[in-house]
Amino acid sequence: MNNKTILPYASALLAAALMTACGGDTDSPAPSTPSTPSASQDSTCLAIDSSGATVVVGSNQPGDPSLPEQASGYRTGLKPIYAKTYLVATSNAYASKAGCAVLKQGGTAADAAVAVQAVLGLTVPEATGLGSGGVLLYYDAASKTVQSYDGRETAPAAATENYLRYVDDASDLTTPVPSARASGRSIGTIGVPRLIEALQRDHGKLPWRDLFGDAISLATDGFPIGGRLAAAISSNASSLKRDPEAAAYFLNADGSPKALGTVLKNPAYADALTQMSHDGANALYTGAIAQDIVTKIATTAGADGSKITPGKTTLADLAGYQAKRREPVCTTYRGAYWVCGMPPPSSGGIAVASALGILENFDLKSLAPTAIDLEGGKPTVAGVHLISEAERLAYADRDKYVADTDFIPLPGGTWDTMLNKPYMKQRAALISTTKSMGTAQPGDLGAVPLGVDTTLIEHGTNQFTIVDGSGNVVSATTTVESSMGSFHMTHGFLLNNQLTDFSASPTDNTGTLVANRVQPGKRPRSSMAPTLVFKVAADGSKGDFVMATGSPGGGTIPQYVVKTLVGSLDWGLDAQQSAGLVDFGASNSPTTTVGGEHPNVDTSNNGANDPLIAGLKALGHTVSTSAQSSGVNTVMRVTANGANVLQGGTDPRREGVVLGDTFTP
Repeated sequence: MNNKTILPYASALLAAALMTACGGDTDSPAPSTPSTPSASQDSTCLAIDSSGATVVVGSNQPGDPSLPEQASGYRTGLKPIYAKTYLVATSNAYASKAGCAVLKQGGTAADAAVAVQAVLGLTVPEATGLGSGGVLLYYDAASKTVQSYDGRETAPAAATENYLRYVDDASDLTTPVPSARASGRSIGTIGVPRLIEALQRDHGKLPWRDLFGDAISLATDGFPIGGRLAAAISSNASSLKRDPEAAAYFLNADGSPKALGTVLKNPAYADALTQMSHDGANALYTGAIAQDIVTKIATTAGADGSKITPGKTTLADLAGYQAKRREPVCTTYRGAYWVCGMPPPSSGGIAVASALGILENFDLKSLAPTAIDLEGGKPTVAGVHLISEAERLAYADRDKYVADTDFIPLPGGTWDTMLNKPYMKQRAALISTTKSMGTAQPGDLGAVPLGVDTTLIEHGTNQFTIVDGSGNVVSATTTVESSMGSFHMTHGFLLNNQLTDFSASPTDNTGTLVANRVQPGKRPRSSMAPTLVFKVAADGSKGDFVMATGSPGGGTIPQYVVKTLVGSLDWGLDAQQSAGLVDFGASNSPTTTVGGEHPNVDTSNNGANDPLIAGLKALGHTVSTSAQSSGVNTVMRVTANGANVLQGGTDPRREGVVLGDTFTP
């Protein structure tokens, strides 16, 4: 199917104004928020179709954004959504509705995050769930502090550095079967349940037990399979057949994939959530569910008779798992903004900060896109060139130096060694404005020699962004790693294949140990990059909240986040335009990506007719126009009609919806 095809029925409903509204004032609006314009729409969690009519999410009436449709690649015409005090942006209508309902009750962003994640685990199981991990940033408006939460999975205590490479280090040097990813070896000790519990304990207001109702009802009553889930089931059907629970849930009796629109009911997931609502995350880390997780990881044979290499996770691994609170990576940008991201084991925060630190040495404002439209306009050759070169340099350092800092310290013991202004200026000086560097070399940071690991995986990922009525903010990215994770399923949720984010080999081709090698209890390096932006206050501290964003996308996540930040902060695009802007950028290779799914990119004649593609090739870039699947969800603080309000945007490449106490400015 053509990536730019917009299907006639649901696209008409989901286009232009098919974002959504969730109205009514919160019980506890932010006291510092000025009075807002009168709302022309003031209804409770209703979708607005292209004619301006409203419809309840999940009603199956025309205009309902939860109506299933084939994934189209890109929904044109989406507009930003404005809200008076609270807003939630996710890539799934049901999840946004659940989060909005919590915010309307006066819940905090942390409360809403629990409800959103519980629904996402049901409706987008190919990307996230109870068997996954994730990271998030939380801004507490009262204390004006930013905290990062690390719910990344861990390798079991019995793992060796060859855990993904050999069945047994001593007696069987063959590769795990049917592959490292589809074996029990890829499954890390789950993190999401502990992650959302830690966040809600620290910052929640509503009772924990009351945050799972929407997800439990959906799991019990059923929901229709959407476009992305249908595509994931179809493309992974042969692998899902190995697991009896996954096969029974996702496949028909004859083994064919369940089709778009099929109603899925998941009583096992409802039961797991019910136990979790009563007993907290312990329900999944101890007791019967934990034992079933361990048993599933130890599976040695598939339902189809195939052999499966078991993992070595134990009940002790599960019981000992903890989400960690870490200090975020916060750096200034152009003297005007503080940009805060995730620290290791995610490389996302450092990679984004590195690229921005290099780019602030150039005048990007003058290189803004041309012909700006609802989709963000047409990026310029010079703008894409500079940003891609900065990203090559950032990835070169990321690939060499970043891993779980509980095991491998950063150069100098601090991320400042990689991100300080003089070093960033040195890196910027390596960029030519007339020719691409192709492949960048990492900087010499005086650290212990390490091999380079360019692992760029993670395709089953989801992002959501929430601002509550008191001004608290969550930006969260959670993931099962690859689409459908390890294909192992228990209690209604898939188990991740997150350990394949480690380097399969403990050494590079020179025999030097790599930082991101497998070690017992270690967390694999991630590219997840939830990001918060604040103004620089007069005293140099973090001032007013500006925006929150993030994206799925594996190793390309930092690229999606950088283009969104530059689009908003340097080029003045609104939350929707920067989310929809052409996906472009580079990891550390000669290839520069220009997302061919975008309507403003001409891929005909191998891109020869597109001035952006032709211009980049003239500068020595190898250009890929493969379709991109970013999933940016952004909330910004803006001024509308003289009032301080929220503005939200969601990526047109996914099935996202923005909900809040909305109004039409």
